[in-house]
Amino acid sequence: MSKKKILIVGGTGYLGQHLLQSYNANQTSQSHSYDLTVAFTYHSTPLPQPLLDAFPDSQSFHVDFKSAIGFESISNAFGQPDVVVNCAAISVPRACEIDPASAHAINVPSSLVKWLQSFQQNSTLLIHLSTDQVYEGEKSFYKEEDIAIPLNVYGKTKVAAEKFISENCPNFVILRSSIIYGPQTLSPVPKSLPIQWIDGALSKRETLEFFHDEFRCPIYVKDLVTVILALTNQWLSEGKKMQLLLNVGGSDRVSRVQMAEAVAQFRGHDTSLIKPVSASSVDRGVKSPADISMDITRLVQTLNINPVSFKDGVKLTLTTEAK
Repeated sequence: MSKKKILIVGGTGYLGQHLLQSYNANQTSQSHSYDLTVAFTYHSTPLPQPLLDAFPDSQSFHVDFKSAIGFESISNAFGQPDVVVNCAAISVPRACEIDPASAHAINVPSSLVKWLQSFQQNSTLLIHLSTDQVYEGEKSFYKEEDIAIPLNVYGKTKVAAEKFISENCPNFVILRSSIIYGPQTLSPVPKSLPIQWIDGALSKRETLEFFHDEFRCPIYVKDLVTVILALTNQWLSEGKKMQLLLNVGGSDRVSRVQMAEAVAQFRGHDTSLIKPVSASSVDRGVKSPADISMDITRLVQTLNINPVSFKDGVKLTLTTEAK
């Protein structure tokens, strides 16, 4: 069996940890003619002990996107990866508004791409996580070919990243992801997770305000992982030139009110605690698009993957958390 190398950039983040678990679980599969060797990068130190304990065979590398320090050590100790999944980002829109220079330096992976260009062979597939916030938010169910008109710095850095990758990488997949939700990671991430936060707040019987006029297509994290694993398998099995742009969202267009209602209904919380308000009534220090729901027809047709409904995703999240 041939050995194939997977590098997860941003392996200690929410999606990165879920990918680490799944790639490691699929290291040796009867349906594949290859074994996987998985490594990951991190930026914040020290590395969480639960990750080191869970994946003792996965090499880890400290990498700084701004200075490009750390990539050379990957070349020396791990070599050229067959697949790189880039999950690294400053993904909090307000943080991007406060420090646009850092947002651009991290969210446009120029140092990563230049490192990949240093290898003689063009044999690496770059799977890059983008966002639904590249869309303007003036209609429903955006398609990949719709013009990207981002309203905020976060969206603008992601559009710049897509352009840089498509112009400089021979093989890439750009995944425009919506809100990612699901169970907590092995090493809990510092940011609050959407479903767990709603559940926790409603369980305290506090009245909470939710936007009724902002719409997204949240995706269950394990569906997103399934998409990335399918793309990985396709590349490693076929090795055909790949240049893809995919909307990756769930099957439902929901407002924040509808998200809260789905959690309340599953848990039996009092839905009268949910107070619908307009997004325009709150100053979040950043412009936010009103409706960036996405058409996922291309995703379904390309990979034959149907993401779960939001209601089912909530159930899967909260039942997994309870175990």
